[in-house]
Amino acid sequence: MALSPSTTRTSVVVIGAGPAGLTLANVLRSGGVDCVVLEAENREFIEQRPRAGFMEEWAVRALQARGLADRLLQRAQTQEKFEFRFSGHRHTVRPVDRIGRRHFVYPQPLLVTDLVAAYADAQGGDIRFGVQDVELHGLESEQPAVSYTDPATGERHRIACATVAGCDGARGVSRAAVPEDRMTVARHDYGLGWLALLAEAPPSSDGVVFGVHPSGFGAHMARSPEVTRYYLECPAGDDPENWPHERVWSELRTRLAAADVPPLNEGRLIEKRVLDMHNYVVEPMRHGRLFLAGDAAHLVAPIAAKGMNLAIHDALTLADALIADAAGDGSALDGYSDTCLRRVWQYQEFSLWFSDVLHGASSGDPFRAGTAEARLRRMLGSAAASTAFAELYMGEESDH
Repeated sequence: MALSPSTTRTSVVVIGAGPAGLTLANVLRSGGVDCVVLEAENREFIEQRPRAGFMEEWAVRALQARGLADRLLQRAQTQEKFEFRFSGHRHTVRPVDRIGRRHFVYPQPLLVTDLVAAYADAQGGDIRFGVQDVELHGLESEQPAVSYTDPATGERHRIACATVAGCDGARGVSRAAVPEDRMTVARHDYGLGWLALLAEAPPSSDGVVFGVHPSGFGAHMARSPEVTRYYLECPAGDDPENWPHERVWSELRTRLAAADVPPLNEGRLIEKRVLDMHNYVVEPMRHGRLFLAGDAAHLVAPIAAKGMNLAIHDALTLADALIADAAGDGSALDGYSDTCLRRVWQYQEFSLWFSDVLHGASSGDPFRAGTAEARLRRMLGSAAASTAFAELYMGEESDH
């Protein structure tokens, strides 16, 4: 390893090549702001990593306005309705009739693939995969820097910059670089898990299905004409090996049962992993010249399907502020954290509320079960309650 790192310069170092980092890098490059993206994994890994699939319509339109949604619009499915199944009956909700908005179904690996191609291949952007031992320096100064080890040569490199964007998730180096006494981490644990499943089977419904059942929550979500995402409530920390093929399909049949619905299309399970349900929020989302975005700053459990959408919102907010800052607006970055956190907390509250609805029946508490069903019936029976739910579930409008 070299004794002293070689030094280069850029305006922004983006750490992490997920939806937040890649959206940010694309918009910055189009806006004339130089940046370098550092990613610990290789390109093949990030383009195949299983993640979320629901995109709010505002996010799709915002990417489209920046020329980043061509393949998405060609390939994504849209969903305009979903249904709840409980007490042996199905209840359909059509948010598009209430608020005119819909979800786009586009798995995160496809979006990441598109964004990498747009940045690195089409625009010639600088992205460095497989970097090791990333360190952040001088974050509270006017001359921050990021250093890393080149995996091929073992050489240390140092990039001097004006700003560091930490988009590398909860366990990344960016969040760890913020002293504990300079941030507050608010956390909520739901005390349960979801068994996340991918099945080689055509969707059994043309919309999302939420099964609310005393045995546990279950869900069906189309991913493609050949693949379906399912979820089953399970104990936190459960072992996926406790869920063999027959048990999975037996529980799905039970929890998604309702009168007059066709049987589930069953198939080989190609993914099984347990997600422990918890949320957190880091405040503020800035430390000196470091700006956190996406999961580095907040996590919303997949209960509300908000994570990728919040990451995109952070990235667009930060990109616009950085472009304005580069153009001479010295106050452009001041409101970044507050602007993002308003939406983050709105989505956190919705996640908490929706969790009570989905998990009340299986809580073992008759009072929670009764109030959860009352919320469901009010939402299904009241136009005002249904509209309010649709606005939050389909996502708030955005200025981006």
